[in-house]
Amino acid sequence: MFRLSQFESKLLEWIENNKRAIYPSMFADIVREWIKAGLQDLSVSRQRNRLQWGIQVPNDPSQTIYVWLDALVNYLTVSGYPDKLVSWPATHIIGKDILKFHAIYWPAFLMAAGMEPPASIVCHSHWTRDGSKMSKSIGNVVDPNECVKKLTCDGFRFCLLREDLLHSDGDYKEEKIAAILNAELADTFGNLLSRVTARSLNPDQTFPEFHTDLFPIHPDGSCRSRATKEDYELLEKLEHLPELVDKYYQDFKPYKSIEAIMSCLRLTNAFIQQHEPWTLVKNPTDENRAWLDTVIHVAMDSLRICSLLLQPIIPIFCDRLLTRLGVLQTERTNKHLKMLRTQLGNQHSLRKLGTKDNVMFKKIKI
Repeated sequence: MFRLSQFESKLLEWIENNKRAIYPSMFADIVREWIKAGLQDLSVSRQRNRLQWGIQVPNDPSQTIYVWLDALVNYLTVSGYPDKLVSWPATHIIGKDILKFHAIYWPAFLMAAGMEPPASIVCHSHWTRDGSKMSKSIGNVVDPNECVKKLTCDGFRFCLLREDLLHSDGDYKEEKIAAILNAELADTFGNLLSRVTARSLNPDQTFPEFHTDLFPIHPDGSCRSRATKEDYELLEKLEHLPELVDKYYQDFKPYKSIEAIMSCLRLTNAFIQQHEPWTLVKNPTDENRAWLDTVIHVAMDSLRICSLLLQPIIPIFCDRLLTRLGVLQTERTNKHLKMLRTQLGNQHSLRKLGTKDNVMFKKIKI
């Protein structure tokens, strides 16, 4: 018998002293209520004739070790136990249906062994389909293999992380998923890439220069400046985007990361629409050519930064897009997230673009 009841105060102390012990906070509140209601001691074995596939209790063939005790200890095994532990205390990501086992039993087992409890238990909700719980008997279970065939692997990853919230169940609707992918990956991303790489606007197929005389680093009222207030607002958002996205990733909120990135891309599309590069190319004065280069440079840099930030979510898509922009494999890390216009002698200016086609994501038909 494991004396779980003796760990009530220690478990509450662990939760109170670590704001990320159980995350999001709504699940911490649930666990706190369970503990305050009183914990019952836990039998660590079951009758062998009722549970034959588990591990036998040493020296007692009539008993099988309780499966959750057996299963949870595997977290230690994979971390190196009984030798030196690696990456411990760990962060566990679990579904809400097994919250009690991970947020009460597991830290109590560890405390009893004189070991540190998990650094954090991140609990997520479930997926329903068309508003109903998935069930094999009903026949409404979503087959991930079929989803990958329809949506591509990146498309499926994107829609799951775009729509999934830790604190509430996500609802899988094929029509909604297709609409999101078509609007955000095919249209917002795809149309922007097609515009800035079109041979009619970019005949040399290069990453053009940024001309600071037409778009000063800071608004200074220069008579030659052609940048508007909205243009500077776009650059400010791009400048702060990496920090914002990183915060959302750290908070296990990829949907907010995606929202922030897509917002910048929509603003970039509006930037292109406002400055009409297709009109500039029809009147090729020296200044118009320089301004055209600057407009395309800003849009390409926005695509570059947004693609770098989305690599954890849609790696294949981002690899293809970055390759099309001529971004080398060695230039795709966090240290490459600064806007190119702020870097003296940046190596992207006039670099040749990649030769892959512009169709990064084909529209989904349901």
